[in-house]
Amino acid sequence: MAKDRLTWNEYFIKLAHMVALRGTCDRAYVGCVLVNGENRIISTGYNGSIKGNPHCDEVGHTMRDGHCIATIHAEMNALLYCAKEGIPVKNSICYVTHFPCLNCTKSLIQAGIKEIYYSNDYRIDPYAIELLEKNKIKYEKIENRN
Repeated sequence: MAKDRLTWNEYFIKLAHMVALRGTCDRAYVGCVLVNGENRIISTGYNGSIKGNPHCDEVGHTMRDGHCIATIHAEMNALLYCAKEGIPVKNSICYVTHFPCLNCTKSLIQAGIKEIYYSNDYRIDPYAIELLEKNKIKYEKIENRN
């Protein structure tokens, strides 16, 4: 094995950062990669508007209670693609650039994701941590190695 070869976790978190570059909401460029148990990518997602609708980087943000409500989060975009295409996500792994918000955490748990790896501590909700631990979902911070 080559000395500088990336581990699977390093590889997928790096890909999540690449996916984030497609984001269209400049409040946070977030990328998500969903991977099955055989280290195969099943879906990716990034922060952006609903398909066919104008993006924040084109028309500005639609703000409510300090959040841009026009944007679908990266994790949700990845999960929704799987739902639309009939791709199972049960027991899959989520690699995401930022710790998931509470709603994305709940959705990942409900979808059957078994592990979450992230690289940025971003507004970590204590209840999200409680839910992950209560549901025995492994979560771990991974540095994005350049």
